[in-house]
Amino acid sequence: QVQLVESGGGLVKPGGPLRLPCAASGSDFASYAFGWFRQAPGKERGVVAYINSHDSSAYCSDSVRGRFTVSRDNAKDTVYLQMDNLKAKDTAVCYCAGSIVGRTPKENEYDYWGQGTQVNVSS
Repeated sequence: QVQLVESGGGLVKPGGPLRLPCAASGSDFASYAFGWFRQAPGKERGVVAYINSHDSSAYCSDSVRGRFTVSRDNAKDTVYLQMDNLKAKDTAVCYCAGSIVGRTPKENEYDYWGQGTQVNVSS
């Protein structure tokens, strides 16, 4: 059992940055892949980015590539999503999720989920 807690959400103006940490409690943090998902109003939840175990190679979706960066600190059992140049369309509830698969997980291969944190991008 792994417990995930996202934080760092809030209100930010368009163009601004925001960093979301996801703190994990449990064993074998370093062996998991971690993904970030978001769900905007009226839309289905979709993957934003993920980071693999061990070598920390990462993936970002087309809509955020170049603006968002996912990273992890295995010593702190924490994964981060750094968001830059935020746009109004980025307004969403953001979720952290862990995958036992460990590398390049598919969207249906996540086993643990946080409760989500609200990101509001508005002027």
